[in-house]
Amino acid sequence: MAIADKRLQAREIITKAVCGKGRKFSTITHTVTPPHHPSSILGAWIINHQYEAVRSGDGIEVIGSYDVNIWYSYNKNSQTDVAKETLSYVELVPLSYVDPKHRSSTEEVSADATQEPNCVEATISSGGSSVLIRVEREFAVEMVAETKVFVAVYPGGVDDDKDQDFGLVDDGDYENLDADLLEDEL
Repeated sequence: MAIADKRLQAREIITKAVCGKGRKFSTITHTVTPPHHPSSILGAWIINHQYEAVRSGDGIEVIGSYDVNIWYSYNKNSQTDVAKETLSYVELVPLSYVDPKHRSSTEEVSADATQEPNCVEATISSGGSSVLIRVEREFAVEMVAETKVFVAVYPGGVDDDKDQDFGLVDDGDYENLDADLLEDEL
């Protein structure tokens, strides 16, 4: 047994860490009925997006709302108006990774809109009285909680002035690493 093996010990510690992650892209179609029958759509946009995240079952629910504004013409393209409507949604984002040893009583969840809701298409319905808008959005979610990890410890401490050899192999060959593999995939 090497001297380094006698000096190193393993300890179990409890720390806060990312214990769950997920990502979801979705497309949804909303129906907005303006006060007048639209002749053509001149523009559609989404503003005032607000959301919060809550833990739910096997995932994280993103609960939010946004305002949809549709600029349209009516009366045979002789007048224009803007239809405004606030829409609510609940999006369940499944967790693709969950640490089974985390303490569920310490969970904290968060969501980040990696793609803000965006209107990608607006069309007049077949009946001609409403507007169908297709919205894309994407969320990345995280769950932070207390979990147990094992760490190597050197009980006597280390002298910062000396180069310590803990018996760990380090060949220093990092040039051939693929940077894409190091990125966090969801």
